Amino acid sequence: MTETALTVHQTARPTGFPTAAHFRFAESPVPEPAPGTALVENLYWSVDPYHREMMDGDFALDAPLEGRTLGRVVASRTPALPEGLIVLHRQGWRTHSVVRPEEARRIPGHPGVPLSAYLSVLGGTGLTAYIALTRIARLRAGEDLFVSGAAGGVGTATGRFARLLGAGRITGSAGTPEKAAYLTRHVGYDAAFDYRSAPVAALLAEAAPAGIDVFVDNVGGAHLGAAIGALRERGRVVRVGTISQYNTPDAPPVRFDHADVVEKSLRIEGFLVRDHLDAQEELYDFAVPHLRSGALVADETVIDGFERIVEAFLLMLRGGNTGKILVRGAA
Repeated sequence: MTETALTVHQTARPTGFPTAAHFRFAESPVPEPAPGTALVENLYWSVDPYHREMMDGDFALDAPLEGRTLGRVVASRTPALPEGLIVLHRQGWRTHSVVRPEEARRIPGHPGVPLSAYLSVLGGTGLTAYIALTRIARLRAGEDLFVSGAAGGVGTATGRFARLLGAGRITGSAGTPEKAAYLTRHVGYDAAFDYRSAPVAALLAEAAPAGIDVFVDNVGGAHLGAAIGALRERGRVVRVGTISQYNTPDAPPVRFDHADVVEKSLRIEGFLVRDHLDAQEELYDFAVPHLRSGALVADETVIDGFERIVEAFLLMLRGGNTGKILVRGAA
């Protein structure tokens, strides 16, 4: 274990896209755990779209940022967190974290499952996709699905889970032709399009000419309006995120025919994954056997080195990742 710890602090509130100048790395001695706590040396860090929202006011300035992190207990003063244990906690964006037992969750370490999967397809990303499909949309076998932001972490997990759950035609949108091709060649999407190439409504009508039953929305904006027009009777919209507005707060409002919601008996529902943590073991039961068999793959973009965590975050905001983006430290 090194003798120096690094943390990332936010230094200013961004307007539009953040830059590296909105962050700084702070050096300090590795902290000592107090009675009832344990010191965790972090191994993997998750950078997520919601971090951009928190930069507008939820993150304190000149203080360590938070985020989902996997690490190994290296010094402990509580029997609940023995040394060597791998845990998940939210005191990320730092190389070392002191946590209490209630702030950390033991990682089960299923044989044959890579550690990184517990931050991607088995972590908050995968849980979001699983809840969207099973608890909010209540996807039924044979139903047709449209996913916006389909090449990101939640989008790839949604497509893979939907295929395993017996969905019908699965359509996705992505930000480049290469990402759209990845979705159809590797993830299991039947059709995918580059949303920048033409109006989304026209692209969706071409990709899913018979309409859709479920829309899992990570983007908002024109995607939401297009999907409401394409939904069949008793269709469902699951609102996961609004990436299109995170860096453009003055974006115009979504436009759609509000009468469609009534006349087609549509349901629009959003959720926060933190309200469904009771489904974590259910996700393991569903996904782990498929990971072991190879029927399910964790789509990940891995950036090596904690010193690149800001770079990874900015890359994600610009759409530079395919699947879940993670930062990997020392093994």
